[in-house]
Amino acid sequence: MTNAHDVIIRPIVTEKSLKTQENDNTVVFEVAKGTNKTHVKKAIEEIFNVKVEKVNILNSKPKTRYIGRYRNESHTKAIRKAYIKLKEGYKIDILGDK
Repeated sequence: MTNAHDVIIRPIVTEKSLKTQENDNTVVFEVAKGTNKTHVKKAIEEIFNVKVEKVNILNSKPKTRYIGRYRNESHTKAIRKAYIKLKEGYKIDILGDK
């Protein structure tokens, strides 16, 4: 993966991810499949101009959903999450608050 924007797909904004951002200075992103911790670390440092202390990666499996009256089965997509802990003094503003 040569481009940093190909590695980082999108930030994950949930109650849990916002709580970890406030308490532990950890941000959660969805990353491309096939990337490793060093790819993610370099991409975050390049895009946001911050220093990364630690990266943890989690592969989440797809979950079964039932849709409609006859319980038609479908699946959510499998995603790869990266929990990025930033060094002291650095911050990434995901929501864009002013």
